[in-house]
Amino acid sequence: MWSSEHFRNLLYQIALLVLIGTLGTYAVLNLVHNLESRAITIGFSYLAQEAGFDISEKLIDYQPTHSYGRAFAVGLLNTLFVSLLAIVAASVLGLAIGIARLSPNWLLRKLAAAYVEAVRNVPLILQLLLWYGVLTELLPPVADALRIGPAYLSQRGCAMPWPVAHPGWSAALLGLLLALVLSLLWARRARTVRDRCGRAPPVLWPAIGVCLLLPLAAWGAFGAPLEFSQPVLSGFDFEGGKIVLPEFIALLCGLSIYTAAFIAEIVRGGILAVDRGQIDAAEALGLSYGQRLRLVILPQTLRVMIPPLTSQYLNLSKNSSLAVAIGYPDLVSVSNTTLNQTGQAIEAIGLMMAVYLALSLAISGLMNWYNHRVRLVER
Repeated sequence: MWSSEHFRNLLYQIALLVLIGTLGTYAVLNLVHNLESRAITIGFSYLAQEAGFDISEKLIDYQPTHSYGRAFAVGLLNTLFVSLLAIVAASVLGLAIGIARLSPNWLLRKLAAAYVEAVRNVPLILQLLLWYGVLTELLPPVADALRIGPAYLSQRGCAMPWPVAHPGWSAALLGLLLALVLSLLWARRARTVRDRCGRAPPVLWPAIGVCLLLPLAAWGAFGAPLEFSQPVLSGFDFEGGKIVLPEFIALLCGLSIYTAAFIAEIVRGGILAVDRGQIDAAEALGLSYGQRLRLVILPQTLRVMIPPLTSQYLNLSKNSSLAVAIGYPDLVSVSNTTLNQTGQAIEAIGLMMAVYLALSLAISGLMNWYNHRVRLVER
């Protein structure tokens, strides 16, 4: 029996599992013993207790009298919001810089190369501190805020007009979401028609039309509200309107600009991976440089870009935890405050780890699904 390779492999695997289980059990029992000896209780009941601290930036209603669980949700939403915006901004900027890296214009090509080399070789945390310092030190104080149209820019951030809460604005937002879903369904239908008939119906202009008309119709149906809350200087800060904190602006700029440098190299590598014969054929058809990019190069580049883009999106979502360095109340910052007040270190750190793990798996799963849809099917 021992001469059987299959039996030996099975025995080795069982022995490894027993060893891992033994070490894990010892670690858990040792942890429980140490916590009991220090009279430290384990559990998540603290999430229902009153938090007692305020959060400067919040997407949902929150007061210090709310629970730690509510505070945790506020920090989680802040992390998701800034990560989503940074992914979109970094993708757009990275695409532009990547195309500029291969531009026939010498100056534009060199400027793009200088941007990439300068940004990606400086640690992100230093760039965040730089952006935060620029916003809080170089901008004027609130009393001398720069006025840019109806908005004000100062050391306290950007104060801008904001719609007063009304069902019409909520209806318009729901209309926009519905319009996006309809646009995606129409684009899918157009691809089916193209595959069957060889010619696809127009997609862009119908999508733009429905994204404009449907929200407007919903907005008008619920009263067409036009009232905006205007920021007004009162004492040492602005009241009314919407105030975007400098911490949020610094974090968004830092994450977007830093990640865009890496995405630019991914775009450049993807474009260079396109077969030269494809580009020559596009030139022979008389397509302009922009048409070659839009119709021939970028669609093929996308298939090469998705796997490394997934890694950059994962890095960006995890790098958002550096927000604690500049005082933005993200998941890590709120959890640290909770940990310091309750002493529930294991639970707080465990929740953070679980959230970032779930977020990374969600991004990875979504990108893998999209990669499966656009990949070439070999025959």
